[in-house]
Amino acid sequence: MQQGGTVLIAEYWATGLFVLAVIGLCTFMIGVSALLGGRSQGPSKGLPFESGIIGTGSARQRFSIQFYLVAMLFVIFDIEAMFLFSWAVSVREVGWGGFWGAAIFIGILLAGLVYDYRSGALDWAPVGRERLHRGK
Repeated sequence: MQQGGTVLIAEYWATGLFVLAVIGLCTFMIGVSALLGGRSQGPSKGLPFESGIIGTGSARQRFSIQFYLVAMLFVIFDIEAMFLFSWAVSVREVGWGGFWGAAIFIGILLAGLVYDYRSGALDWAPVGRERLHRGK
């Protein structure tokens, strides 16, 4: 029974040491920042501050629907890139079944892109420019 415990300790000592080192480093960083950090007070200390710009206007501002369309398209095609990258990494292991699965996946996304184009979700031109291009 003694030998089993010794083997277990020998296998996991590095993990325990790593956990203790992480806890020690976090404690050190928090303690040093509390001791050496600045403590300034002032009227602008409580104002919201983002990216170096003090906010103006209301936080309840309305955005154009096109903002949300671009966000949704970004998420859809970002997820597509993630799936296709993982497929490309394992292309030899998945064989023809994986190829046809990826082809169907790309086809569905392409159908969604065609739908977005036909419904006008990708049309950003103002009305005047749109008439100008149709007239040519």
